[in-house]
Amino acid sequence: NRKGIVNWLLATAFLGAIFIGFQIYEFNAFKNEGLTLGGNLFGATFFTLTGFHGAHVTLGIVWLVAAAILGAKGRLHSGTALDVELLGLYWHFVDIVWIVIFTLLYLIGGFDAGPTAIPGG
Repeated sequence: NRKGIVNWLLATAFLGAIFIGFQIYEFNAFKNEGLTLGGNLFGATFFTLTGFHGAHVTLGIVWLVAAAILGAKGRLHSGTALDVELLGLYWHFVDIVWIVIFTLLYLIGGFDAGPTAIPGG
């Protein structure tokens, strides 16, 4: 089902691009609040981990689009099934890494700038 494969690859790439858009928005918001790469240990950790993750998501998006182009040209077949499988494993690995990063930075850690960082606090 060539059309289905191409559509799902592009849909996944599109959702990845939305994720990157949110990351860029969040980077700017945190920068405007004073959280920077060189400001403190949390800032360095946050921007390093999420930045490297964003780079890997971007690589995955490029790979997804390349696979979609090959699929649209009819160049995905049983001989390239391993390539598509590796793409899927890579994408899921990046997902799992995000779950770990999200847990460590957003649920356990945090930007602790005191009560002035909380509106109305």
